[in-house]
Amino acid sequence: MTAEAAVSDVVNAPPAVERHGAQRRHGEPLKVLTLGALGVVFGDIGTSPLYALKTCMEAAKTVAEVPGTVLGILSLIFWAIALVVTVKYVGLVLRADNRGEGGILALTALVVNEGRARYPVLLAALGLAGCAFFYGDGTITPAVSVLSAVEGLELVDPEFSKAVVWLSVLVLIALFAVQRRGTGTIGRLFGPVMLVWFVTIGALGLAKIIEHPGVLAAVNPIYGISFVARHPSLGMLVLAAVFLAVTGGEALYADLGHFGRKPIRLVWYGLVWPALTLNYFGQGALLMGDPAAASNPFYLLAPQALLIPLVVLATAATIIASQAVISGVFSMTQQALQLGFLPRMKVQQTSEASIGQIYVPAVNGILCIATLGLVLAFRSSDHLANAYGIAVVCTMLITAVLLVVLLRGRAATDRRSRWLLFVAVPFVLIDALFLIANIEKIPNGGWFPLLFGLLVFMTMRSWMRGRRVVSEHMRRQERSVAGFLEELGRSPPQQVPGTAVFLSSNLEGVPRTLTRNVKYNGVIHEHTVLLSVLTERIPRVPRGGRLKVMRLSPQLWRVEARIGFMERADVPKLLREAERLGLGFRTDNATYFLGRDDIIVASPRGMARWRKRLFLFMARNAEFAGAHFGIPPERIIELGGQVQI
Repeated sequence: MTAEAAVSDVVNAPPAVERHGAQRRHGEPLKVLTLGALGVVFGDIGTSPLYALKTCMEAAKTVAEVPGTVLGILSLIFWAIALVVTVKYVGLVLRADNRGEGGILALTALVVNEGRARYPVLLAALGLAGCAFFYGDGTITPAVSVLSAVEGLELVDPEFSKAVVWLSVLVLIALFAVQRRGTGTIGRLFGPVMLVWFVTIGALGLAKIIEHPGVLAAVNPIYGISFVARHPSLGMLVLAAVFLAVTGGEALYADLGHFGRKPIRLVWYGLVWPALTLNYFGQGALLMGDPAAASNPFYLLAPQALLIPLVVLATAATIIASQAVISGVFSMTQQALQLGFLPRMKVQQTSEASIGQIYVPAVNGILCIATLGLVLAFRSSDHLANAYGIAVVCTMLITAVLLVVLLRGRAATDRRSRWLLFVAVPFVLIDALFLIANIEKIPNGGWFPLLFGLLVFMTMRSWMRGRRVVSEHMRRQERSVAGFLEELGRSPPQQVPGTAVFLSSNLEGVPRTLTRNVKYNGVIHEHTVLLSVLTERIPRVPRGGRLKVMRLSPQLWRVEARIGFMERADVPKLLREAERLGLGFRTDNATYFLGRDDIIVASPRGMARWRKRLFLFMARNAEFAGAHFGIPPERIIELGGQVQI
């Protein structure tokens, strides 16, 4: 890149005044969105029965009392899902949408945007850390889900154990290859599969519950509490394993913008939650009758004749489970791009009806490589389960903290928020307890998602800091409008016909591209437009408040365009809108002037040298500014220079 695009990026604007929480209308019918949500949103949490109870029993294997252990663990799982997923995420967190968009960055923007919280810089950094940890979760979820499904082949024939890793690799490669088709298309393809999956696991569980109805006693929370009280030394190990049953909650929130709140709630209450409950209790009933089934209670629920079809179905379901996290990462990436946390990269819109459905090729490739590396390194779901959960629980805890801050700010003027705050506060303690329980996973592989998240966090911070340093350097060289017009009056350049558009992130000065054109080429266009595209901390800006047109001189105009962090800047389209708002000429044949400055690491000040080099690498590999802003390449002229940082 090395373009002035490094500073002509979309930048953060002051908080918008528009009311929070408006639910975006999706253009597709409810039944289509519901089926799509079933296929994309619930895959992660829907495949937890493959490994959650198995891992719990492995953690509690030293306890001799099998019935009491099973009832205690089932009780913990049931109430973890009921509280963390149903109450916290479906009941509370989905209400904290930022104009229909979800995810921790959207929540952070909402908290900072309302301006009622103390320490907004700290909260913004906290939200950024939560986003980075979610990326860590995006690498490990596909690996553990697919491995746990393919390992069912070992029950058919032990010889299959030699092929599990490579079959998992092939499945994951196919999953990441199909991402370019978009979450809408994938959701319609995967929705019927997940419908069969949830009906199947619910039916398998129900059959065993009928044989051992006493397992339903685990609904009583006393069993879970007494188990932890009787075995305090194992309590944290078991809680860390129980947490595996709720790890899909954050992906559920991150995918909110893809389908909307109503379809997600309909599917959760009507199908997913009942099916999960039946399956977990069915596994518990199996273990009460046959403790040896703890080696793989999910697959041993099925008759031997149905084992291979169940493995095939489970593999398909785990592919879909991975999709829930991947699509959430795509949404998070677009938000980070527009808010200036990451360098420009290509984002493909995959649906004309729903703006939230996107595909990010670069992120897809990075996730694919990291996930395949995990499969090849850990080689079994048991080993990966020891690493799984720590990054997710960090993100969940940060989400709970931000939610409490948001509701606390609203509570002063909104009675309903006061009641919601009363409900939300305990979840900070619950998530903190799960975090403490998962700390023991760090030496056993939990370091990987944390390290991956830390790298993402440092990348974001380095990009933000680098942009700030370059912007400050360039703005010191920009001219004020008054000084520029005064110089034009003293020494008028030759006026040439046509329209020239100069992109600038500065709302006050004159960009260097324009002063260079006048100084070195000695010309100014008949119609000259200074265009600034700024990103608000809301997903979308209503059309009526997007543009502001000002005439600075007979031939010089300024256009301010504001977009939301889920919108993509289309500069030619924005200028056509400006024509209707008073821009006194056509822009169809405008020439666009972009800066292309070489950034040189020279100064010892500003930031550490390694961070400067990292910023330089990202700047040079960022998407070209013209493509990012939708400008036809044949209408672009680049003016170069050098910037030292």
